Amino acid sequence: MTFEISTELIEKIKLLVQEQNNAELLLHFEDLHFADIAEILDEISLDEATYIVKLLDSEKTSEALMELEDDVRERILNKLSAKEIAEELEEMDTDDAADIISELSEERAQQVISEMEDEEHAENIVELLRYDEDSAGGLMAKELVRVYEDWTVTGCVAEMRKQAENVTRVHSIYVVDAKEKLKGRLSLKDLLTAKRNAHISDIFIPQVDFVTVHTKGEEVARVMQKYDLEAIPVVDEMNRLVGRVTIDDIVDFIKEEAEKDYQMAAGISQDVEADDNVWQLTRARLPWLVLGLFGGLGSVYIMKGFDEALANFPILFFFTPLIAAMAGNVGVQSSAIIVQGLANDNIKGSLLNRLFKEVGLSLINGTALGLLVMLFGFVVGQEQMVSITVAVSMLSVIIVAALIGTFVPIILDKQGIDPAIATGPFITTSNDIFGIFLFFYLAKLILGF
Repeated sequence: MTFEISTELIEKIKLLVQEQNNAELLLHFEDLHFADIAEILDEISLDEATYIVKLLDSEKTSEALMELEDDVRERILNKLSAKEIAEELEEMDTDDAADIISELSEERAQQVISEMEDEEHAENIVELLRYDEDSAGGLMAKELVRVYEDWTVTGCVAEMRKQAENVTRVHSIYVVDAKEKLKGRLSLKDLLTAKRNAHISDIFIPQVDFVTVHTKGEEVARVMQKYDLEAIPVVDEMNRLVGRVTIDDIVDFIKEEAEKDYQMAAGISQDVEADDNVWQLTRARLPWLVLGLFGGLGSVYIMKGFDEALANFPILFFFTPLIAAMAGNVGVQSSAIIVQGLANDNIKGSLLNRLFKEVGLSLINGTALGLLVMLFGFVVGQEQMVSITVAVSMLSVIIVAALIGTFVPIILDKQGIDPAIATGPFITTSNDIFGIFLFFYLAKLILGF
């Protein structure tokens, strides 16, 4: 059953906050899911949201805070004291708490950590902050259920009950040796059906997928997707079990990476939000606009070099936007497919085979579009040689644009550069320049001026 946050409820909560009617406010929030609380906090003013966060129990608001957009959460946290933030963190899993700490200034982060009463929880958070946020170490949580291979089934069950109190969801049970090295995983079915005095070493499953603390987030996502895992253990350089990455963390990571790639493909070089200030938005957009400007100026000088062509066949000028548009479209299509393939790790086969495939595909598409151009020229009574020039140029441009769109992302990926950069203005601008040059060069050869 889903619950819709109505406008009436929002207005009622605003009124209760103004009246400081805490008793009725608590009743309204008593049975709400943390996602619904987050939605309410997002709809009301900053002061009202802060009032509610301070009023409600941290066990309820801690998860709601993680559901908020980063900028909204940041503004609320700025209204809370270090002790109040510490109380929220103590109710969070270590990975979420580490994310919150990383958003604070260094001085304020130290204040918050010093206010935490649970020293072990604080130490775990500090440990996670040592890792790159886009690595398995930065994505993992310390909360998990681990059992030792020399435990008996009876002792194991008793210890698991204690550990499970601090774990929100028990996806897997991991088996370690006396040195904390990961040995395997334990099936709950095998545990329940085993004899009470049996040892874990006799019943655990030695095969277990795992990643290291320095494994990149993209690789973690690929492994979890390939093997359909809800959680994956994380080990350190000595193969000691240090945490686990759960499916919800990976979904959030994939979403963030997709947003970054989308912005990069649109020509935005930094991670920005619509509510960011003008200076932040300008810094994110201007570099690619400058690239586009220089690309456009390059096209102008190319056309200037073929002024004789325009003088003899002025109609060519009107086909220039068409050629540039087709080059950009084909390049973006090709690069988008390759970037997606690189992200999903399904770009297989040799580059030579991909070359032949792209050329073949481009020949089919270019021939079809070229015939349509010639048909258009016949219908409007255009000179046949001009139609042939445009059709041949379009075929050539499509082939070149497809090859650029295919191989630039692959080359960037091999150089350790995010290939998503190749789906935006970079490809569009470069293909515009090559497209216009090819158009006028072929026009010069075919029309003979």
